[in-house]
Amino acid sequence: MAYTNIDDPSAYFQTALWTGTNAKDKVITNDGNSDLQPDLIWAKARTSTSYTDNHFIVDSSRGRLKGLVPNDTSAETTTTGNESQQAERDLQSFDTDGFTVGIVNSTAALNASSASNVAWQWKVNGGTTTSLSSNINSVCQVNQDAGISIVKYTCTGGGNGQSVQHGLGLVPQVIITKNRTDTNYSDWITYHHILTKDNFVKLNSNAASAGSSPYNQANPTSTTYNVSIDLVEQKDYVSYVFAPIQGYSKFGSYVGNGNANGPFVYTGFKPACIILKKSSSTGNWRIFDNKRAGYNDDNYRLTPNENSAESTATHLDILSNGFKLRNTGASYNGSGDTFIYMAWAENPFTTSTGIPTTAR
Repeated sequence: MAYTNIDDPSAYFQTALWTGTNAKDKVITNDGNSDLQPDLIWAKARTSTSYTDNHFIVDSSRGRLKGLVPNDTSAETTTTGNESQQAERDLQSFDTDGFTVGIVNSTAALNASSASNVAWQWKVNGGTTTSLSSNINSVCQVNQDAGISIVKYTCTGGGNGQSVQHGLGLVPQVIITKNRTDTNYSDWITYHHILTKDNFVKLNSNAASAGSSPYNQANPTSTTYNVSIDLVEQKDYVSYVFAPIQGYSKFGSYVGNGNANGPFVYTGFKPACIILKKSSSTGNWRIFDNKRAGYNDDNYRLTPNENSAESTATHLDILSNGFKLRNTGASYNGSGDTFIYMAWAENPFTTSTGIPTTAR
């Protein structure tokens, strides 16, 4: 078996940077080796904290006009107005190698005037979905090669421990679910396999891992995951479901040492994006990528559970086969604390033909 089946991760994940104009028809073009038409876009203004600077998620399953905000519990927003006004606001299109943004409204963070922006993008299936039946029927957009599925489901009752099909054919290690409908039961409920099915964290919160997980009725399988408690209210939901792919994605943990010579975390690839969270006690989420700053060890960070501006302090090294913490801060590297992470590749450590990658 080859070390990896994904020699060019830019076909499935890329980060884009741009300066906002608050004008329609602002085209953002990716610069990776492969063209990437995104199906999941997570965007953030990097430099300030006004209302337009929330994190902002849009996907091709829900449609370009429907936004969600990871750093709060607000319901899904829909761009309103006539067709011409809609075409000028927020995300205008998913393009063959990027996306087009327009005029900012009060819910978006895609194109504020003069703002520095970043977007993390995942390729799924071009918006094409499949309906799958279980205790709760689901509509899934799936990319099995890249280990990602966007799952929509509507719960109409039935109580705890209901199963939802995800379509991956692999056992998920991360599941992030959001109630789309209202602000009750509307945290970003996050399963991570390191925490087990009995514990969870919230993407919109700095709280430590807690028990009574809404996923706690059964372990995820290669076909389904189970939902309970807050995830079975009679509402509409979306889940972003991830399974690990060797040489492309990994979802694991490390223990901090409180030292500037921090722990090395092996991923088996040069990371393009790293999301981490202290799970053993209170600590903010952190997100890093290979484009902002673009060199060790000043890789810049943003905070998924806040609309705060980017930090440019020393944080971590991105290496050819993982990452190494270079910050003594409690939210990155607290001594004895456990941190969970999610990571996607820029390059595999070794390609399917045996070609190694290099560090930054």
